[in-house]
Amino acid sequence: MSVRSEFVVSSASPERFPSDGLPEIAFLGRSNVGKSSLINRLAGQAGLAFTSSKPGRTRTVNFYRIQGAFYFVDLPGYGYARVSQTEAQQWRRLIEAYLLERRTLALSLLVLDIRRGWMESDLQLKSWLDFYNRRHLVVATKMDKLNQAEQERGLAAIAQRAGEPLPFSALTGRGVREIWQAITKSLDKSQA
Repeated sequence: MSVRSEFVVSSASPERFPSDGLPEIAFLGRSNVGKSSLINRLAGQAGLAFTSSKPGRTRTVNFYRIQGAFYFVDLPGYGYARVSQTEAQQWRRLIEAYLLERRTLALSLLVLDIRRGWMESDLQLKSWLDFYNRRHLVVATKMDKLNQAEQERGLAAIAQRAGEPLPFSALTGRGVREIWQAITKSLDKSQA
């Protein structure tokens, strides 16, 4: 599936976020969980969002306009140890400002690596989203890295804390249709 998509802006401060009022789907997760690969696969456009084997590459909030109607928003990965404490705090403030203040935020996709499951920083973010009543879904990436039994165990462990996660594989495309259905449903709710 290919959708019309374009990179719009990369911003390290809320003042440079788009102001056109289009709804937004935010992608949140630890560094190197596959947020950019998820965005690229959903958009059907390799290279739209920059992917890297090195964690911590996304250091700004990146906006991609989809179908001219809404944005995918790639936020910096959290929990990456090889940045200074000051830089990690700046990322945290930027992410929190985005999540708290964006009235156009329709849905957050909390992205977890199926092989790692919940980590403390993921649980903190989930609690924060729950506390502020921010609509979110959990996506389990890298499904193709595990065999069937390991996938079932990983999904069950994630489900204990958040309900059924949406399984996803950038390699095979597993989950793309279901994730699009969840996004469409959230966009419909946000515009009702």
